[in-house]
Amino acid sequence: MDKRVVIEKYTSDWALSFKEEEKLLKDIMSNKAISIEHIGSTSVKGLGAKPILDIMIGVCNLEEVVGFIEALNNIGYEHVFHEEFPNRRFFRKGLWRAGTHHLHIYKYQSEEWNNNILFRDYLRKYSNIRDHYNQLKIELAQKYSFDRVGYTEAKAPFITAVIHKAKDEIKCR
Repeated sequence: MDKRVVIEKYTSDWALSFKEEEKLLKDIMSNKAISIEHIGSTSVKGLGAKPILDIMIGVCNLEEVVGFIEALNNIGYEHVFHEEFPNRRFFRKGLWRAGTHHLHIYKYQSEEWNNNILFRDYLRKYSNIRDHYNQLKIELAQKYSFDRVGYTEAKAPFITAVIHKAKDEIKCR
């Protein structure tokens, strides 16, 4: 059974944890990491979240990630293969379905990379959208208490709509 979906109030500890992980990851990824970003709900001040730190690393070539699997494992990141996400390499720190950190590696400036940045930055910029998303997450966490997949799928239309809105605003500048 899945661990209960719990949305915790925002804490600045998440930003501090990211800085600590960023340093460890920079040491391992050296010059292959073009950018290391804090993404997901823990990266948005004032937004409640499941207490899982989402980190995104941008690289030139996803094939290079194979060379880092062992070093990442040594600091607690387990490589998790997801056939349905061929443009991402994923690592989890912590137990299955109860991870503490999720590491997403994408080709830098790919659509997936850009969408994650757009969504995060839009929530940071517009507190009304952030608050709406926060309320949605609380309601979905109650509805899908022990169904993480259902919870994630139920958030998807909101996330997609925000990304489209952010892209439209960029086009109109």
